[in-house]
Amino acid sequence: MGKVKITQVKSAIRRPADQKRTLIALGIKKLNKTREMEDSPSVMGMIRKVEHLLKVEKA
Repeated sequence: MGKVKITQVKSAIRRPADQKRTLIALGIKKLNKTREMEDSPSVMGMIRKVEHLLKVEKA
């Protein structure tokens, strides 16, 4: 499996609580913070749920 680099580019303010919890589960707590994670099906599902708030790159 590869790795994926995710960066939060939009704010979570005025978003549903489940989207906020998904960002926290991904380990992103602040705007413009980047995290590198394994490219697993569970991580990709979480990314798909909040992809409108993130920038996703293959690492």
